[in-house]
Amino acid sequence: MKHFFLDTNILIDLLADRKPFSESAAMLFEWAAQNEIKLHISAISINNIYYILRQQLTHPRCIKLIKEITDLTSMIDANKKIIEQSLDSDFKDLEDAIQYQSALTHEKILAIITRDLKGYKHSKLPVITSKEAVKMILAEKQ
Repeated sequence: MKHFFLDTNILIDLLADRKPFSESAAMLFEWAAQNEIKLHISAISINNIYYILRQQLTHPRCIKLIKEITDLTSMIDANKKIIEQSLDSDFKDLEDAIQYQSALTHEKILAIITRDLKGYKHSKLPVITSKEAVKMILAEKQ
């Protein structure tokens, strides 16, 4: 089974239905629901998702959507070591650094899926878009 790490923007694409990006994000979650792939997220994504979604949705609706996401993903804790490594990294954006350091803690993660490819230019892991991930998975299914 292939393991991928999702940047927060992919989660928001799905939950806020940001077209056309939500379509490939939805496919990834569909495959995760079918146990064809494993999706990982950082714990810090939750507060960021809530903050963005809450601007348009009610609190109960936001909580329901976040629970659905957490049921389909594995969550990586943002611990002190990850924060310290992020603060000492070459990343220009602290959130991206925390996401990246979180992804590095899981040895099976093949790639980080994001729309912010520039934010991960220092990544040692492959960094791909959700559309590229979908193409990769579809190619392997054939």
